[in-house]
Amino acid sequence: MSAVAKTETYYGTGRRKTSVARVRLLPGNGRVIVNGRDINDYFGRAVLRTIVLQPFVLTNTEGKYDVMVKVHGGGASGQAGAIRHGIARALLNVDPELRVTLKRAGYLTRDPRMKERKKYGLKKARKAPQFSKR
Repeated sequence: MSAVAKTETYYGTGRRKTSVARVRLLPGNGRVIVNGRDINDYFGRAVLRTIVLQPFVLTNTEGKYDVMVKVHGGGASGQAGAIRHGIARALLNVDPELRVTLKRAGYLTRDPRMKERKKYGLKKARKAPQFSKR
């Protein structure tokens, strides 16, 4: 073996709406990097940053892992949800005992809600053109 010890890396894939997040957890001091940018730069709203960090708060592991994320698709809210899902799945690889806690909070469940498709004859998925009797 080489003199440099290989640090333990944990992976998790998260999905939400049309967003897909590939998450890597490395032992560290709690830095979160999303698409090469700091989480504070990437997510302008504090609510989204809170959503991303929820699995760490729940499992009392804040500041123990650095998070590297590649996320694409969807909008800011969907991406934050996808990252949360990916972090929760990666934490399962760290410690399978956390499954009950994460499952109870709903962080391991893939949210199935998607945008409904537009139907012909309508303006949007359900919005119909204005009705005129005469």
